[in-house]
Amino acid sequence: MNVPLPLVRADDLPQEVRQVLRPGERLQDRSGTAHVLPSSFLRVDSWNQALETPLAAHFCLSELIGVDVREAAPARAFPRYVPCAVVLLATALELFRLEVGTFVHVAANGGYRSPGHALSRHASRHCWGTAANIYRIGDTYLDSREEIEKYAAIARRVIPGAWVRPYGQEDGQADDHLHIDIGYTVFEPVAERDGGDAREAG
Repeated sequence: MNVPLPLVRADDLPQEVRQVLRPGERLQDRSGTAHVLPSSFLRVDSWNQALETPLAAHFCLSELIGVDVREAAPARAFPRYVPCAVVLLATALELFRLEVGTFVHVAANGGYRSPGHALSRHASRHCWGTAANIYRIGDTYLDSREEIEKYAAIARRVIPGAWVRPYGQEDGQADDHLHIDIGYTVFEPVAERDGGDAREAG
């Protein structure tokens, strides 16, 4: 699917945004392994544009970029810059949505959040735009072991390579949502200067 949003490389980001997004820098995960942050972004000029930009048949961009005041100020203002891999996340969630056959609700701060977000500890896959925290499926709230493990099993079965947090209250677990991610994935789409359409992100 072609996404009609401008592609912005790290060197073209405004300075105050670059300081928050830290493109190309390394963040360590809980085990101490370093991962390189994304360097290619989609520019989103307004919330209305995010609402009107589909990334998959059942997901629009706004569903994956909702944050609160814990996000760094430059990453809350428009234009906003979102890692291109959010397109791949939406595609993965679409597979899950088709399997469950009903609405999939992503929590605020449960999609993309910048490295400057107060919840961005260690190398969170949310900083890559490749993780989603789902708090509700249809009319079912995911606040019990039974429901979380039920839908976790579906996610593991239908999304190739997906990682799902186990149920629990320990660090790295979840007891009030379903965390699905597709790892430290960096998506570098072909742009006009590379022989493609600069507006194409996927």
